Amino acid sequence: MALTTETALLVQPTSNPSKAQQRARSRQSEAGRNGGRRIGSHVFLVILVIYFITPLWWLLVAATKDNSGLFTGTGGSLWFDDNFAFFDNIAGLFERQGGIYWRWLGNSFLYAFAGGLGATVLSVMAGYGFAKFRFRGRNAFFSVVLGSVMVPVTALVIPTFMLLSQAGLINTIWAVILPSLLSPFGVYLMRIYTQDAVEDEMLDAARVDGAGELRIFFQVALPLLKPALVTVLLLSVVGTWNNFFLPLAVLSDPQLLPVTVGLNGWTALSNAGAGGEQVWNLITTGAFVSIIPLVLSFLFLQRYWQGGLSLGSVK
Repeated sequence: MALTTETALLVQPTSNPSKAQQRARSRQSEAGRNGGRRIGSHVFLVILVIYFITPLWWLLVAATKDNSGLFTGTGGSLWFDDNFAFFDNIAGLFERQGGIYWRWLGNSFLYAFAGGLGATVLSVMAGYGFAKFRFRGRNAFFSVVLGSVMVPVTALVIPTFMLLSQAGLINTIWAVILPSLLSPFGVYLMRIYTQDAVEDEMLDAARVDGAGELRIFFQVALPLLKPALVTVLLLSVVGTWNNFFLPLAVLSDPQLLPVTVGLNGWTALSNAGAGGEQVWNLITTGAFVSIIPLVLSFLFLQRYWQGGLSLGSVK
């Protein structure tokens, strides 16, 4: 009996380490699988980064070359040439057609700022109204907004041209700014975000305290909507800045063209080769300069996506 007890005592401790080892091996295998998934996701992200950075890198490199370096340079298409001509290209932008490029760049700033800011204001107010107010025909009007989201912008250029022509606005800055004020996707985004971010109880509590609707909107709802507001602003500004077909259709005065249409004119001239006009170096440099404001906008405004999530919350 004593021997049996001692044998049981000797056998029992040897079984516990085996289970512990099995659990340890299980944790190690799970950690290995998770580590493999993380490595795979990191590799995929690196591939995406390379995919999106390569065109920007090419544009940066091309902006430092002259015409001969762009086609017969020693550095290849993705590396710098022996002749660093970036500052010469910038000087050429000042000299070409009296420095009209900088007028085009200023026009793009005007169209993007006025159209993007106006579209953001209208989208925020319309989205908030659709989300938090009950009125007759609300669902029908919002269905029209959703339907307009699915219509390509280029399909509306000709009707927009005819409408602006009847109003006498062709070949004016308003022909670009006014259509840019409408952003159906911005209205849709603001309504969806407002429904989730702004609680009805908060608005009711503000009304009980005697706050008016405008004060509720600016002091209670708007701080909570800052991430979506910045998103709509960036999308509207980038969309207006990159707009090509509408300004091409409604503008004919070279002094009113945005940078996208202006550079396209230089591209057509270089392709034709009329009179030995080859300004590929100015085109690449002008394209590089034109994306700098957009890159800076994303870099400086992205913090609001995180910082605005907790503003205006209930304490």
